[in-house]
Amino acid sequence: MPKPTPPASSESLLVRMRAALELRHKSPRTVEAYLGWVQRFVGFHGRRHPLATGAGGVEAFPSHLASAGRVSASTQNQALAALLFLYAHVLQQPLGNLEVVHAQRPRRLPVVMTRAEVRQVLARLAGTRRLMAELLYGSGLRLHECVGLCIKDVDLGAHQIVIRRAKGMKDRSTLLPLSVVDTLRSHLDAVRAQHGADLAAGAGSVALPNALGFKYPNAGLEWSWQWVFSGNTNIRGCDEWRAAPAPSA
Repeated sequence: MPKPTPPASSESLLVRMRAALELRHKSPRTVEAYLGWVQRFVGFHGRRHPLATGAGGVEAFPSHLASAGRVSASTQNQALAALLFLYAHVLQQPLGNLEVVHAQRPRRLPVVMTRAEVRQVLARLAGTRRLMAELLYGSGLRLHECVGLCIKDVDLGAHQIVIRRAKGMKDRSTLLPLSVVDTLRSHLDAVRAQHGADLAAGAGSVALPNALGFKYPNAGLEWSWQWVFSGNTNIRGCDEWRAAPAPSA
């Protein structure tokens, strides 16, 4: 009789899964989401190794999410995509056609705020928060895209914003509303003054994407790489990307 497959080691699976995802340049949000689904999948099957559950186990998990968990169709699709990635790129056991009970995707009309409603919301904001809200509305930025803007991504002269590593790890550009140009320019002047003070205090470095920090060790100190919105806005995102204080010369 074949020996039973030992319980799955979540740690080793997750390490291999993370490495495979990062090798294919998946976004940080996708990496964390996929790792979470693998953990839930292993727990769902009593910590049995995924090789022991096979295609039947993969079919059972998203079907359970749809029927018992009543998750949305997009959530179920993400869970299934994570498992397909696990078997194809980590376990080297691609799965064929699966029979999965799919969650129903509801058809709803989008909720769109009127201009008057937008003005009412903006009127209740002030300072940096209002500037960010105006960029979200006028440029069509996602929140994490707005928080992650670098100085070099904003072109006040051309009235353009470049979004790096957006959804699908693709760069894109969008318009910078004329109505925020003067406010944004004043904000950047204040940020530049703060950056100068940080440099004088031996700080002022930010984390660089991918391996740029190793290739250009001092680039994180440069003005062009600084964040448009610093961590004092109390909005999660910026601080997660900040580097340690600048290394001594």
